[in-house]
Amino acid sequence: MPESVTPLEGAIYSGFVTIMDAGLAGMVLLRADLGDSDVVLALKGAGFDVPGAGELVGDLGNGALWMSPDELMILCAHDEAEATVATLTEALGGMHVLVANVSDARAVFRLTGDGSAVREVLAKLSPADLRRDSLPPGGVRRTRLGQVPAAFWFASDDEAVLICFRSVAGYILDLLSKVATPGSEVGHF
Repeated sequence: MPESVTPLEGAIYSGFVTIMDAGLAGMVLLRADLGDSDVVLALKGAGFDVPGAGELVGDLGNGALWMSPDELMILCAHDEAEATVATLTEALGGMHVLVANVSDARAVFRLTGDGSAVREVLAKLSPADLRRDSLPPGGVRRTRLGQVPAAFWFASDDEAVLICFRSVAGYILDLLSKVATPGSEVGHF
């Protein structure tokens, strides 16, 4: 089987925000009733914490994103994704769930910049409220960037992680690069 590669092969753009291909990441989609105590107990028993609505538990290499009332994105090392699928499938046994390795169907970006620069870049493309009190570090937002769906969170005040479909990674890089061009700062935040 061919080795996995990122769609952008390590691309980096340096403007007033630096945008970089974050490399391969393991992502396991879990669809289940997250309000079901049996599901939550099974996940905890398998070592997975369930984040609150709109939150992240952990980080890109080891965590979980709340995506909707019936959807989590489990984050792990890329080479651990299949084992994570097996662990979740076993833990959730006969419950009505969907567990799928979507690692190679996604692209991941890291955006870094000083102060509110990262928020400004994302706000130019997304209708989401990106004020710090609305989306603090550890909060997750599913939204659109330009014409495509994406999800992102702030790892800190100066860094965001963004996930999109692999097929639109080049489009997202182009959009982010244009709005992070030096001299295009708005100073909104």
